[in-house]
Amino acid sequence: MKNKIIITATICLLSFASFAQNTNDFFLKADSFFKEYVVNGKVDYSKINADQAQLDEVLSLAEGITVSKNDANVYQAFWINAYNLSVIKGIMDNYPLNSPLDKKGFFDKTTHALGGKNITLNDIENKLLREAFKDARFHFVLVCGAIGCPPLISKAYLPKTLNNQMTKQTKLAINGSFLKVNVKKLRVEASQIMEWYKGDFTMNGKNEIDFINLYRTEKIPADYKLSYFPYNWKTNAL
Repeated sequence: MKNKIIITATICLLSFASFAQNTNDFFLKADSFFKEYVVNGKVDYSKINADQAQLDEVLSLAEGITVSKNDANVYQAFWINAYNLSVIKGIMDNYPLNSPLDKKGFFDKTTHALGGKNITLNDIENKLLREAFKDARFHFVLVCGAIGCPPLISKAYLPKTLNNQMTKQTKLAINGSFLKVNVKKLRVEASQIMEWYKGDFTMNGKNEIDFINLYRTEKIPADYKLSYFPYNWKTNAL
């Protein structure tokens, strides 16, 4: 009996060590990829098209990794990176692509082998992340391959720095191109992301202006009217 317990414990330790190694390798290779191919929020698709080996390697690692919501930071960081990498892969599979919308089913039909699943981009965003964690900051780190999206960062999201990274990107967007403020007309225009996902920005009895002011340096007065400007779906190419 004692030997069986020892063997079982050894197998568990080896399995955990293997999982940790594969997960760490994924984050390291994702980080290296983003640093190589993302510049000032945009992606060098032409450079990736010349040699897709690095992209294929990191996505191959992602295919065999299984993460649990019980370890929320690892889970969220994995799926955020996997989403962003898979968007790039989807564009490369149809390269050149003027807009991700030019490929029918880009977000809701095309599946990607990730985390032991065959899953669409929409299901990663809506089922694995938004539905599970109720955090509007996901909208500022999941990048859909278009100029209208918040900018892609040139590094991976990592479990130990995830919360700070998500907050930083939310602040950058809210204080940047996500909003257009017209002081004379007492009006603020927001990205259509805020219109499409209004429920995410109005949780806990708050309104959109309340959410904006959580992250904005120069606060928006409560009496400003909110509207939305059209989304730019052109590919976020360098």
